[in-house]
Amino acid sequence: MSQPAAPQATVPAPHPTQPNRPARALTGLALIVPAVIAWVWSYVLPTLSTVARSFQGDGPRGSGESVGTANYESAFTSGFVGQVGFAVLLSLIPLAVALLAAPLLAVLADRAGRVARLATRGVLALPLAAYAPVAVFLGRRAEDIENGTFTQDLQSPRTFLVSALAQVTFGLVVAVAATLYLSALRRREPDQRPAPAMLAVGGLLGLGVLAAALQTYTAPYILTGGGPRGDDTATPVFTAAQTSFRTMRLGAGSATSTLLLVLLGLLGLAAVALILVTRLRIEFDGWRDRPAVREAESFSGRRPLLVGLTAAALVVVLGVTVWASLPWLRNFSADTGPLPRGVETANLYANTWVPPLLSTLVAVALAALAGFGIGALRPLGRYSELLLVPFAPWLFVGVGPLAIAGFERTRELGQLGLFLGLVPPTWLSVPALFAFTLLFRGQHERWRSGGGAGRTLLLPALPMLAVTALPTWLAHAQSPLWSMLVGRGPDSLTAPGLVTMIAGRAFGAGGELPLGLILPLPMLILCVLLFVALMVGYVDRLAVRVGRRSGADAPPAGAGEPVAKVTA
Repeated sequence: MSQPAAPQATVPAPHPTQPNRPARALTGLALIVPAVIAWVWSYVLPTLSTVARSFQGDGPRGSGESVGTANYESAFTSGFVGQVGFAVLLSLIPLAVALLAAPLLAVLADRAGRVARLATRGVLALPLAAYAPVAVFLGRRAEDIENGTFTQDLQSPRTFLVSALAQVTFGLVVAVAATLYLSALRRREPDQRPAPAMLAVGGLLGLGVLAAALQTYTAPYILTGGGPRGDDTATPVFTAAQTSFRTMRLGAGSATSTLLLVLLGLLGLAAVALILVTRLRIEFDGWRDRPAVREAESFSGRRPLLVGLTAAALVVVLGVTVWASLPWLRNFSADTGPLPRGVETANLYANTWVPPLLSTLVAVALAALAGFGIGALRPLGRYSELLLVPFAPWLFVGVGPLAIAGFERTRELGQLGLFLGLVPPTWLSVPALFAFTLLFRGQHERWRSGGGAGRTLLLPALPMLAVTALPTWLAHAQSPLWSMLVGRGPDSLTAPGLVTMIAGRAFGAGGELPLGLILPLPMLILCVLLFVALMVGYVDRLAVRVGRRSGADAPPAGAGEPVAKVTA
């Protein structure tokens, strides 16, 4: 009589393309280490230095004597609460644009079909590439002075600044917000509801807009100088910079910066909490659409109307953007005339574009490595995204709140007035770290399902390097604060700093402002081409999704865990 067949059991076997769990966890943690070092150097140590400096006496080099909470009392007496309130006021119109106008445009473009959606993304690349706030604000101030309306504007400085900032940032806010909403609307099945992803994106945008308003510096510096009374249009960053570097009260300025860092830290923690609670992720849906999913919807009968509405909305966006930029565009090709003695055009461009490029490349590369370690290799398993929490307080922190600590470090290193001193002191891009982590998190299940690491992880992430690096580079190159703090003499001038000085007649220059130096035509064309290519060819393939995967979004049961039969 034959013996019954021995029972068989199945045990998971590791996928040949994936390392075993302990090795994967150790590799993931190792990839985070360079980012942690850069984070400590760029954010943690300057923050601690700012806090320590806020309790010390004032002076160019600091007395080193503790003054207790006197600097904080001075900060509140000088109107810190009012400065925060004014920053919130500055954010109201951009918030309305980001939370009302931008999602409406995104819904119209999404319902109008693939061609309209791609055209919308291409058009929205223009405000991103042509955002030159220093040039626009300087041009507006020059025109108002020439027309004799500048004094009248300063009679209501708050209204003037709120209006000017809303006009100049309108195109940028619409472009960024609508781009994210379009990715949230992208779905694989017609019955999937994009509303949760839209709400999550809206929450992150709201936090980001508020954080940006709290760090506003360029607009009050160029247009109002803080207002007739010095505090009418002051924001926390503007006040900290003026207090520290105009009156040399570094302790008081550090107190203002510390208070601002607390607010920004809370906003960053709120953002990471939203990401964790909603299980937000970014998924790459492949290089081609599946037409049955995207096109076979109930909107085909109304498509001509939707296309017309989308086109009209884009005309409004471009119209407002061009109208707000006219003070810059009118002087774009103005003759630069003789530059101040010792200033060479080639050196000026090098100072403007090369230092921020150096820090951007390092910051984004380290963010990509850490994002791969957290999102793809997942050293803590399902809790891996908790590794983002330590970075969260600095998610929205720019150069401004840490400028005092950065300036003192640059001075101690003897780099004031040198080319190296112009490099922004940010060696890790925390927003890029979040973006890469969420992207690799979204692709992780496909990798576990048997996809090759190169096809499912690396290739979809390569264009993200450009998506995160290009805006970071432009933002640093267009910001005048850091270069003005560390620049010494004609050899260390940048284009925004030089044109700002010419506008103030620091060199006794007359005639038209050479605003074309700030964002020269070749660089503008290059940025437009790159942004359009990225928006249409790559960003349109990204989907922002929330919640657990289900249905078509979920990998097959047991995916990524091939089984091997063994005899019991």
